[in-house]
Amino acid sequence: MRSRLIVLFALLGGIFGAEAQYGYGYGGYGNGGYYGRNAIPQAETPAKKPEPKTAEEIVEDAMPQIIEAAALNDFEAAVVSATLTKYVQQRIELRILELTPEQTREALENIEQAERAELEQGLPPEKFEAMMALKENGYDAKRFKKKEKRKKKSKS
Repeated sequence: MRSRLIVLFALLGGIFGAEAQYGYGYGGYGNGGYYGRNAIPQAETPAKKPEPKTAEEIVEDAMPQIIEAAALNDFEAAVVSATLTKYVQQRIELRILELTPEQTREALENIEQAERAELEQGLPPEKFEAMMALKENGYDAKRFKKKEKRKKKSKS
């Protein structure tokens, strides 16, 4: 009888010990091993949309190419930077307004004329022409320089 009681207590002790390891031991409430790693796959959070650049950031990114291609000194670079920032900001605001296509076209033409006039006043004629040619090429200094070389070769 005594041996049966000892076996019974040993068996019960073994069962409670195993349950304790399963429930709270490796990985928490029955998650198995891998130290608490969740077996249920989690959905990825959607990537945040990048915020649109401000007028200052857009102009700041383009200025090194503009300075190089048009050979601007510090004063001319400051004039161009201020002018471009002003008119890029106006274009951004125009896009936010969501006007009709005709109104948008009209407003863009007015902005373009005002920008051109302000650049013409602030820059010497040869640098103004270089800026306009650069603007036609989308501020791509490499394409601008290739066209300049072609013009020089054809004049020779």
